[in-house]
Amino acid sequence: MSTIAIADIQRTSAPAVRTRLRLTRRGRFVITTLAAIPLLIVVALAVLNGGQASAGNTSGTTHFDTVTIQPGETLWQLAEETAPNADPRDFVQDVVSLNALNSSALQAGEQIAIPTKYTNGQ
Repeated sequence: MSTIAIADIQRTSAPAVRTRLRLTRRGRFVITTLAAIPLLIVVALAVLNGGQASAGNTSGTTHFDTVTIQPGETLWQLAEETAPNADPRDFVQDVVSLNALNSSALQAGEQIAIPTKYTNGQ
């Protein structure tokens, strides 16, 4: 009798029903958002940490040659004397920028720093 009961159970059991998973529009949005959150966090951290200056053991001191301006001397004349092979316009602009001058006008006795690229054999 046990063999008949097992056979009856096998005949009466229903076949397994397969359900197909269907994602709705809202479901796709939720899954996409959850997948994108870690990526957005990584990008945000990279952007925030990217602008930090790194500490090093390099010295921050820079040495410049200085020139004392003589009466009537101009930056153009100084360019021709100090860096004869360089374009005087570039020299004047670099000296004005380096010394934070408001103009290219000079006063006698004024100490002017000269960029090292013009004093090292150019």
